[in-house]
Amino acid sequence: MTQTVVSVQLPVQESLEIQKNRITPAPERDSGKRICIITGVHGDELEGQYLAYRLNRALAAHPELLTATVDIYPAINPLGINSITRGIPLFDLDMNRVFPGDPDGAMVEHVAYEVVEDIKGADIAIDVHASNIFLTELPQVRISEETASRLVPLARELNIDFIWVHAAATVLESTLAHSLNSAGTDCLVVEMGVGMRLTRSYGDQLLDGILNLMRTQGMWLGETPAPRKPIVGRDEVAFLNAGAAGIFIPEVRHNHMVEKGQLLGVVADPLTGQDKELVTAPEAGLLFTLRDYPVVYPGSLLGRILTGGFER
Repeated sequence: MTQTVVSVQLPVQESLEIQKNRITPAPERDSGKRICIITGVHGDELEGQYLAYRLNRALAAHPELLTATVDIYPAINPLGINSITRGIPLFDLDMNRVFPGDPDGAMVEHVAYEVVEDIKGADIAIDVHASNIFLTELPQVRISEETASRLVPLARELNIDFIWVHAAATVLESTLAHSLNSAGTDCLVVEMGVGMRLTRSYGDQLLDGILNLMRTQGMWLGETPAPRKPIVGRDEVAFLNAGAAGIFIPEVRHNHMVEKGQLLGVVADPLTGQDKELVTAPEAGLLFTLRDYPVVYPGSLLGRILTGGFER
C-alpha cells in the first residue's frame, strides 16, 4: 500500500511528496518485525531504483512467504531525481548532511525529520547508494567503527563483496544512517555501481542479499542462495589519484586483486597520442573502486585499493 511520508507545499501550486510502499504479511504470519529499504537520498544515484522495483515484485509474487512489514522508500529526494542533481535543487544542499532534521526548521530539515521519524523503530534499515558519475563501486557495505560489532554480522548476510569498516568522521553525524543507528535502528549503508546508471547485476545481487537477510531475521520464509563471503576491511586503503590531465584508459576491472606495481591504467593525451602517466598499484590488494568517467585532471580519483587488514 502506497503511503505519503511527508508532503510540503512548494511555489506555483506544487508539492513535494515523499512516498513509501508498505507491504504487510497476513496477520497469522506477522512476526511484528519491520525492515525498511531506503534509496534516492542523492538524486544522481539511481541503482536503488532498480532494486526497489525488483524487491516490490519479488514480495508481491510470494506474499505467503512474508512474515514482517517491509517499507520501501524509492525516492527520498524526488526533486533531485527529477532534475538529475545530487542534492536538493535550488538549495544547493546535500540532503544526507541535514539528518536528523528539525520539525520546526526549514523545509529540508522538516522533511529530513519526518523521514527519520517514519523509519525509527524498524528492526533493520538499509540505505542504498550508488557512486557518482565518475566512479564504479563494487557492492559494499560501509560501517562506522562504533557500530561494527552489531552491524557487521548483518552485513555478512547481504550477499555483497566487501564490508568497509571505517573510523567515525564528524560529517557522518548528519547522515541518515548515523541518525537511525543513534536512535536504535540498525542501519546498513550500501554503495554499489555508478551514478546516473543502472547496473542490473548489482541490483539482482543485492536483492538476493536482502531476502537472505530477511530469512535469517525471521522475516521471510523463502529459500535464498547462499550469500557471498565478503572481505571485511578496515581503514587500510590506498587512493589512486591522477598526476596528469587526459583520458584515463583502465587496464583492469574493479573487484579484482591486484599486485604491487601492476599496471592499472594509462592517462593518455588524445592530441599527441602520448601516454601522460602510467598508473600502477602502490600496494597489493583488492581494487574495489575504479574510474568510470574517462576525463581526468591532476588529483582526480582513479581508484581505491584495500591494501591490508582484511578478513573473510
